[in-house]
Amino acid sequence: MKNLFFIAILSALISFVSTPIVRILAVKFGVVDIPKDNRRVHKKPIPKLGGLAIYVSFVIMVIVKSGSLNKAEMGILIGATIIVIGGVIDDKYNIKPWQKLSFQVAAAFVLIGTNTMISLITNPVSDTNLFISINPIIAVPLTLIWVIGITNAFNLIDGLDGLSAGLGFIACVTMTAASYLSGKGEFEIIALTIILAAAILGFLPYNFNPASIFMGDTGAQLIGFLLAAISMKGAIKSASAIVLAVPILALGLPIYDTIFAIIRRKVNGRSIAEADKGHLHHRLLNMGLSQRQVVIIMYLINAVLGMIAIIVMQLTNRRAYMVLAVVVAAIVFLAWKFGLFKHKN
Repeated sequence: MKNLFFIAILSALISFVSTPIVRILAVKFGVVDIPKDNRRVHKKPIPKLGGLAIYVSFVIMVIVKSGSLNKAEMGILIGATIIVIGGVIDDKYNIKPWQKLSFQVAAAFVLIGTNTMISLITNPVSDTNLFISINPIIAVPLTLIWVIGITNAFNLIDGLDGLSAGLGFIACVTMTAASYLSGKGEFEIIALTIILAAAILGFLPYNFNPASIFMGDTGAQLIGFLLAAISMKGAIKSASAIVLAVPILALGLPIYDTIFAIIRRKVNGRSIAEADKGHLHHRLLNMGLSQRQVVIIMYLINAVLGMIAIIVMQLTNRRAYMVLAVVVAAIVFLAWKFGLFKHKN
């Protein structure tokens, strides 16, 4: 545990020190977010590419921690690099959705190629036969959907200073606690979530309102990708449903906000790739809350979901799924009452 403490400190320090350097580079190369429409909450140009600081910190500390990388770690780092390359290009040139998707698919296939994929889920109807093996024919598309979905979820919710980064940090803490408390947590997996959490924490002082730098697609996609990859590889899959209870609750708001956005746009005859102002954070802002107040509220919501995820781990499979069903039903009901399915330009 002492080693993990020093790993976390170094990861946060590298991110904290490298962020101002990235900010200078972003300005020099013109990678700046200039508000051009009423969707933008900020009113002045802000440098992007802040995700590079998180990436640099994560890569360095994973290599330092491991000494020699195993196959899974190599796959995660290569996949993360592909995501970052695509993110940098998108932050600079604003590429088309299908081009962005191609980088995500490539990164997901790297994970699959290194056997980081969804191969087991817990059995929802039995507490004796705990696991159901998934045929590779199903496992490959399921893994693609999971990785691409979570990657885009964190990108889509990145609409306020510090929001996506903070939610990513909370998800890391939840997954670390879940893996540790399961009694089956591996040092390598716990270390990955701690390194990522610390890298995000080192970046947050620059990104929290008022932000002096944005993560950009580079950072938001990177956090989503890494959380998707780590949740598949981690010991959490031996404690609860890898594609259900723990990750769905731990990753919380980004997942639900994305699903609601897709439903809202389809119901209103809009493209799912078309941006709108119907996200939860937009609704809260329209109520007169400040950016900081909205972000803190969303942090608290995700923290509550994280605590429920940890509680779910202590239950039998059947009860875990029942709790998940109740929580999801409650979220859908509240989203409907709050107007998240209604279109808003």
